[in-house]
Amino acid sequence: MAMSRFKKTLIIVWSAFGGLILLGILLFVLISKGVFGFMPTFEDLENPRMYAASEVISADGVILGTYFKENRVEVEYNQISPYVINALIATEDIRFYDHSGIDFSSLGRVMVKTVMMSSRSSGGGSTISQQLAKLLFPRDSFSSSWEIALRKFKEWIIAVQLEKRYTKEEIMTMYLNKFDFLHNANGIRMAAEVYFNTTPDKLTLEQSAMLVGMLKNPSIYNPRRNPESTLERRNVVLSQMYKYDKLTAEEYEAAKVLPLSLNFKTFDHNYGAAPYFREWLRITISASKPKLENYWSRETFVRDSMQWENNPLYGWCNKNEKAPGEFYNIYLDGLKIYTTLDSRMQTHAENAMIKHMSEIVQPAFDEENAKNSKSPFASDLSKSDFEHRIKSAIKQSNRYKAMPTKSMSWDEVMKVFNKPVPMTVFSWKKTNVDTVMSPLDSIRYMKRFLRCGLLSLEPKTGHVKAFVGGINYKYFQYDHIMQQRRQVGSTFKPFLYTLAMQEGMSPCKQFANVPTTFYIDDGTEKGVEWTPNNSDDARKGEMVSLAWALATSNNWISAKLMQLLKPEPVINLAREMGVYNHIDPVPSICLGVADLTLHEMVGAFGTFPNHGVFTEPLFVTRIEDKHGKVIATFSPKQNEAISEETAYLMVTLLQNVVNMRGGTAVALHGRYGIKVPVAGKTGTTNSHADGWFIGFTSDLVTGVWVGGEEKSIRFRSFRYGQGARMAMPMFAYYLNAVVDDSTITQYTHKKGFERPLGIDYSRVNCESTDGGGTFEQTTPNQIDNRFY
Repeated sequence: MAMSRFKKTLIIVWSAFGGLILLGILLFVLISKGVFGFMPTFEDLENPRMYAASEVISADGVILGTYFKENRVEVEYNQISPYVINALIATEDIRFYDHSGIDFSSLGRVMVKTVMMSSRSSGGGSTISQQLAKLLFPRDSFSSSWEIALRKFKEWIIAVQLEKRYTKEEIMTMYLNKFDFLHNANGIRMAAEVYFNTTPDKLTLEQSAMLVGMLKNPSIYNPRRNPESTLERRNVVLSQMYKYDKLTAEEYEAAKVLPLSLNFKTFDHNYGAAPYFREWLRITISASKPKLENYWSRETFVRDSMQWENNPLYGWCNKNEKAPGEFYNIYLDGLKIYTTLDSRMQTHAENAMIKHMSEIVQPAFDEENAKNSKSPFASDLSKSDFEHRIKSAIKQSNRYKAMPTKSMSWDEVMKVFNKPVPMTVFSWKKTNVDTVMSPLDSIRYMKRFLRCGLLSLEPKTGHVKAFVGGINYKYFQYDHIMQQRRQVGSTFKPFLYTLAMQEGMSPCKQFANVPTTFYIDDGTEKGVEWTPNNSDDARKGEMVSLAWALATSNNWISAKLMQLLKPEPVINLAREMGVYNHIDPVPSICLGVADLTLHEMVGAFGTFPNHGVFTEPLFVTRIEDKHGKVIATFSPKQNEAISEETAYLMVTLLQNVVNMRGGTAVALHGRYGIKVPVAGKTGTTNSHADGWFIGFTSDLVTGVWVGGEEKSIRFRSFRYGQGARMAMPMFAYYLNAVVDDSTITQYTHKKGFERPLGIDYSRVNCESTDGGGTFEQTTPNQIDNRFY
């Protein structure tokens, strides 16, 4: 009887146990089928969603910046330091290689603490695979012990499925690539760069331990916010590595006393190399098909529409599908965008800009305006014009746009703008200056900083090597290379002289150096007379050559050529050489009244050293997907704009600007010490508003523009308000730095300009015509001080 009762009890116990097992199996089956909520599909597990940043990569292999929703760049297992792997296993999952996703030795603790005791802070002994499951498929919000347990069961199932589909190394790599280390450091690659300015394969023992320590809770164990707690946590990781024989006693003792030694690097779009270029590229590559209703200017709409049709880079993401009906996204798809920029040359260009603008241009402008009550605007501005410009600036400010201005009078607005408030402003001495200033004063303060642009490219390939769109992207985001159109001054004269050479004139051809008057039909009976002036009376009334006239930027001879050649043919020639913005066919274009971009001017000047062939500036050579597959390539458009002989004649004429005594750029070889053959042209516009210099060697063309945010912000005299002072020194600093950089070997600046075979040299050599000495290389003590 007793035996029968024992058997019954045994059957009941085993039946209950078996029932629990069957119930557990059924529960797991139902969970895996998604009965109790979302479960990833086979496709989800095979292709887990992991947003990756797109990288902008220079021609010399340096990452200039990234575009991201999550700043993540994936790495392979063999690109991660062994210290990271050992620290991860020792701290997070010592039995990682022994289980298949679930560590059953910790199962009891999970069931007791998490389910029975409702402890939400108990952790649960999650394996690396389970932690990866949490990251790939984040937890839903939950409020009960049942929901907590259910979510844990889901993670176990996902972990097991991950283990079936991926190797242990792949799981660790995915986990480290996915984790958010904060401060825009998504994944181990960006964490290494943000916190230590290094790469994952170069992480040291103590650096690896710190990053692995952050895995527990990056908010608490964050070296920027809580360095003490982070240091303690790092040492816990080191002790775990020692405990599990990943370190020797000596290594452990040496590492635990080391400081954190951060080399923190901020990652956002305001910082990094070539920020103006990266922003232009972002807008260009992600542009949508133009729609007229989105444009205030029909001219801009037409230009962008032509770009959409003819420029493969413009709107590339929205013109190319990665899957049927799904287009590329630069913020999510981990594209690798290989650009033509050279990081070394970009650095030289940015340094040249900072040196010139902070040490020469801005101090000179501030000195001129020290006693100007209308500063930074010109002192000859009328009171009403000055007040209008101030009012316009107020209305364009972010502060004004954020105010409820519809319910405020202008006096109330001005009370706000005249009240001092704490703010951070730009300064050349210190980029971020915390101060107290009224918003009105801050507007005038920020407008006083003169702006600039520098663009440098190879004339043969069109490859853009340096792109400096302004003085500081964080504070002044307007791009002065691609966006801005300003009067180009005398840098337009080479187009006029090119047409003259193309029409058979010689650099030695002479004209009387006297004023030329144009009679312009304005619809009235008499019309309008216009007579250009010169900046001086040098050789007034004498017969002078075209070579001398261009070198000294003589306006009277330019006007004479325009009278002979007419505006339309000059404009047509400029179009062939790459000038694309509208130019009014008026005689005054001979003095550079056309508003053009630095981009088109530098591209056009590249025609001269490239033997008459215009090569469109190129910014990107190829795009790869995140797996390294090339998905797009780009090459420049080219056309033979002028003959090879004409191009050489113009190179010679533009060398005279630098070499000839009295040439407007003669200081390049003297004061600024350029030792390689160089040609170029200065440009200055009305009232000294714009200063230009575009110069070139045989294999590098560089243009510089300097001016105020508005044309009424300008120098008041020719002393500083000319291209030779405002812009040319920046060109010189940049070119000297490039020439002196022994790591930049692809250029041979010293070889000079190649003369075509069969050219009649008598058409170039004008020494006898100009009385000798015209083409002499001037020495520093011979240089005209007017151009200093």
